[in-house]
Amino acid sequence: MPTYLGLDLSTQGLTAIIIEPQTGELKEVSINFDETYPEYGTRDGVIFGDGPDQVYADPRMFIEAVGDMLALLAEKKLTSRVTAIAVSAQQHGSVYLNDTAGGVLKRLDAGRNMLPQLDHIFARAIAPIWMDSSTGTECNEITEAAGGIHNVVRITGSAATERFAGPQIRKFWKTDASGYEKTAHITLISAFITALLTGHLAPLDAGDGYGANLADIHNGRWHNELLQITSPGLADKLPRLATRDERAGKVSNYLVHRYGFQPGTDVLIGSGDNPSSLVGLGLIGEPHIKGISLGTSDTYFGYMRSVTDSDRSEGHIFGTADGQVMFLLCFKNGSLAREAIKDAHRLNWHEFSDILLQTKPGNQGRIMLPFFLPEITPVVAQPGVRRFGGLDPDDAEANVRAVAEAQIMAMYIHSEWTGQRPGQILVTAGGSGNMGLLNVIAQVFNAKVQTFEVTASAALGAAVRAAHWSLDNRGDPISWQKLVEPFTRSSTAIDILPDPEAVRTYHEDNGLLSVYAACEKYHLGLGPDPDPIIEKFKATFNY
Repeated sequence: MPTYLGLDLSTQGLTAIIIEPQTGELKEVSINFDETYPEYGTRDGVIFGDGPDQVYADPRMFIEAVGDMLALLAEKKLTSRVTAIAVSAQQHGSVYLNDTAGGVLKRLDAGRNMLPQLDHIFARAIAPIWMDSSTGTECNEITEAAGGIHNVVRITGSAATERFAGPQIRKFWKTDASGYEKTAHITLISAFITALLTGHLAPLDAGDGYGANLADIHNGRWHNELLQITSPGLADKLPRLATRDERAGKVSNYLVHRYGFQPGTDVLIGSGDNPSSLVGLGLIGEPHIKGISLGTSDTYFGYMRSVTDSDRSEGHIFGTADGQVMFLLCFKNGSLAREAIKDAHRLNWHEFSDILLQTKPGNQGRIMLPFFLPEITPVVAQPGVRRFGGLDPDDAEANVRAVAEAQIMAMYIHSEWTGQRPGQILVTAGGSGNMGLLNVIAQVFNAKVQTFEVTASAALGAAVRAAHWSLDNRGDPISWQKLVEPFTRSSTAIDILPDPEAVRTYHEDNGLLSVYAACEKYHLGLGPDPDPIIEKFKATFNY
C-alpha cells in the first residue's frame, strides 16, 4: 500500500512521520539537534549571537539532519513505498544561497553525503530564525516607507515584524552589502529543505511566504513596492510564490540511488509549521474550531474563509493548503518561560501540572508578566519578568499558576480581532500533555479543549498534505477531515470542559482578565497603575 512522508524541521529538531491512510498506520522518527549535532553549539536548537535579540541557526545543520533522517528511514525500509513527500518547517527562517546552488543541487553524487557537496552553496553562513528580534530599526524603516503600520498590515497580513524575512533581508543588505550582492537566491527553510529533496531550487508557498512581509495577501503575489523598499534587486532573488498546494517536482536521482525512494515519488511544495499544524489538526475548512500549539513558542491559530481587514497591528495572516487563509498569533515566551519557572522551583512537569489542577483559578489576583525573552505579542523589546498583586518570587504554587494564567489570558485578549470565539480548541505540541495547562485553557476561553496522542501535528500535517494532493491528483479525492481522522482519533484523546465557576473568575466584571489587561497596559506604558483594579478583583472574589 502507498505511504506518504511528512518532514518537519522545527526549532529543536527534525521529525518524520509516515502515514498509510488505508490502514491508519503511522510511524514517527525524530532527531534532536542539541543531542545529535553538538559541534554546532546549539541551545534548544538555536545559536545566540551577541545578545538575546540575535538568534540564528547554521543551515549546514539542516542539511546534515535531512541526510541523516533519510538514511534512518532507508535503514528501517520505509522509503520504497513512499508515494509523495511534503515538508513543514519553522516559519520565517531565511536561507541565503550563492549562484552555484542550483547547479550543485542537480549534480549531487549518491555515493557521498549531502553536506560535503553542499557546504559551499551559501552566501551567508547563518540563517536568522523566528526567535530573532534584532531588526526593530528595519521594521520601522519599512513601515514608514510603506505609509504606516496599518498599510503594511492591509497589504501583507502582518505589521512589519522583526522575525519576518523582509526586515531580516533588509538588515543583511545594510550590514553586509557585499554578502547581499553575492546572494543569488533568498529562500525560507521550508523551500530550502524541499530543494534538498528535488535537487533543484523550489517555489515557496503562501503559508510560509506570507510570513515575510513582502507579499500581497489579496492577490498572492510579491508586492513590488515592498520589495523595492526592503532591498535593491530583491525581486530577482526570491522564489516563485504559490497560493495553494502544488507539486514542486519529483525526488532527485540522489534520493533514489542513496535512500531507495522510487523515481516517480512526488515532492509537494513546502510550507510553514503553523499552516501544516492547521492541516494536522483537521482544521482546514473548520472556522469554528481553533488550535493552540504549546511549543517553544505558543501559537493560537485558526482557519478563515476570507481575509479580515480589521484595524489591528497584532497577529498574522498566512495562506493555507487549500488556497484560503488562516490567522495566527505567536507568543515567544512559550515553553521556555514555563520551564524557567519549573526549574526555578525545582519542579518536574508532573508537579507543575498538579499545582495547576489543585490551586484555585484567579491566583488571589497575583499576576506575572513572564517576558523572559523579548516578546512578540504584545511587542516587548526588553525582556524582564514583572510581578503584581503581591506575587512572591519564592512562592512556587503562585508562580506556576501566574505564568500559566498570564500566557493563556494574553492569548485570549490579543486574539479578539479574529472574530468569533471558539466553541472548541484543539491543543498540540509538547505542552499538550499537561493536564493543568489544558484546564487553564478551557477556563480562560470558556471552550471545550481536546488533545490527541499525536503531538507532532506539523509533521503529520505535512504527511496529510502529501496524501491529499496525491490522492486528488490520482482521481481518488478525500476530504481533509476524513484523511486526518485515523491519525487523531485515539482511545487516549482527552476532552476537557470548562468549569462555570472558574470561567466566572476570569470573565465576570472585575475578573482576572481585566486585571491582567491592566497590568500589561501599565507595563507597556499604556495605562495607569493596576493596583486599584487588583483590589477590585480581590473584593469581588472575596480574597
